[in-house]
Amino acid sequence: MEKLDLKRDYYQMIINGERVDAISKETFTTYNPATGAPLAQVAKASKEDVDRAVNAARNAFENGKWRRFPVNKRSRVMNKIASFMRARFNELVELEVLNSGKSLSAAQGQVMQAIEDFEFYAGAIVGHRGEVNNMPFGFFNYTQKEPVGVCGQIIPWNYPIMMAAWKIAPAIAAGCSIVLKPASLTPLTAIVLTEICHEAGVPEGVVNVVPGPGSTVGDAIVEHPGIDKVAFTGSTPIGKDIMEKASQTLKRVTLELGGKSPNIVFADADIDAAVYGSLFGIFYNTGQSCEARSRLYVHADIYEEFMEKFIEKTKQLRLGDPMDQGTQVGAIISRDQLEVIDGYVQSAIEDGATVVTGGQEVKVEGFENGYWYAPTIITDVNHDMKVVQEEIFGPVVVVMKFSDEKEAIKLANDTEFGLGSAIWTKDQGRATRVANQIRAGIVMVNCPFSAFPGTPFGGYKQSGFGRELCIETLDLYTETKSVLAYYGGKPLNPLGV
Repeated sequence: MEKLDLKRDYYQMIINGERVDAISKETFTTYNPATGAPLAQVAKASKEDVDRAVNAARNAFENGKWRRFPVNKRSRVMNKIASFMRARFNELVELEVLNSGKSLSAAQGQVMQAIEDFEFYAGAIVGHRGEVNNMPFGFFNYTQKEPVGVCGQIIPWNYPIMMAAWKIAPAIAAGCSIVLKPASLTPLTAIVLTEICHEAGVPEGVVNVVPGPGSTVGDAIVEHPGIDKVAFTGSTPIGKDIMEKASQTLKRVTLELGGKSPNIVFADADIDAAVYGSLFGIFYNTGQSCEARSRLYVHADIYEEFMEKFIEKTKQLRLGDPMDQGTQVGAIISRDQLEVIDGYVQSAIEDGATVVTGGQEVKVEGFENGYWYAPTIITDVNHDMKVVQEEIFGPVVVVMKFSDEKEAIKLANDTEFGLGSAIWTKDQGRATRVANQIRAGIVMVNCPFSAFPGTPFGGYKQSGFGRELCIETLDLYTETKSVLAYYGGKPLNPLGV
């Protein structure tokens, strides 16, 4: 592969270790959401390009050497990927900011976690092994872990490089080959990450990237008979469609889907800590997070005090140049998404809710043509409103009072989703009771963060199934083979002939 320049005017797809154009020679434009200006041209894959990529991945899996590498050798390559990413940390951060509009601090944290994902799985795969099982005398049974095969991976636009790492790292650690489809809005760092994988020693054909529309490229991946497993992160409706289409070829599927996560502040909570954590929970990454804590429930006894501080701090949040370290809230990913967000806010107003701050598009000095929305707090809501039940994917939080623990749990669980949740209390007994009763895959207790490498990430209900970012993820990319042997001295004659 040619010299790796992270910033360029044209990004090709990566198939069989080479930068290649689409067969059709078509391209599409990706933009800087903070300015609305074009950023780069990207090769636009088609079904035929997906065929090329799957064939390369299949050949690499069936005939290549990657899955046959000893795990310690794969581990060394993965650590080398992380090392190369660290060496280009600032470049990766800048490219992520330019392509996503997110704040510098957010991009820095996400690139760092992407690096740590590779380091985590470099270690985790070494201990991922089969077992020897108890058998009757004369029999011996052991299991071994084998890679599941060729994996189609489809990632969203909200965490471009981090989601790519979440998918790529466990899959190649397990010995699989990959066809990755990044989101059309944010394909650049996923393409670059794939190039870094090859630079670090991943053989050709093991990691392939085909950017393009979900309706063609995504469907082609999901329906392709050469794909053994599909891993998808994105919206619940698309996840349901993928599950249905994958069933036609009985592909293994893991889905990390939408959320409408509750954030419960009890009367005995450290109010300042709860305010800071609640700000982060909804306004980090401009609210464009699947586990964003977008439903805030505050005990009636502290509601006034909490809300005074929460509203004041929300109004102080700084929108501005995403490359400025002082910027706390970045841009919305696109004009379309901004209009979706505003549509939810307007529906809340029509339903009788009150917007206490925000609630409109804003113009940021020097970035007037970008897509910016004010951090928004909505009160006077009820659970029949769209704004309470549906995922908004923007910097909008709805707030309600509750009176006791039982009501808080009932409100928290009154959703079709079950991804994240948060609890703020000094009472450890209450924290444990409530955590045990919330139907969600992640519970944050007095903590604003939802995941580190090694902590399982995934949901209940219509937030999907399967867990990412953890040792258990390796099970999703492997098959368990059982080998049963007989070593007794006498021949077995079970039919008695």
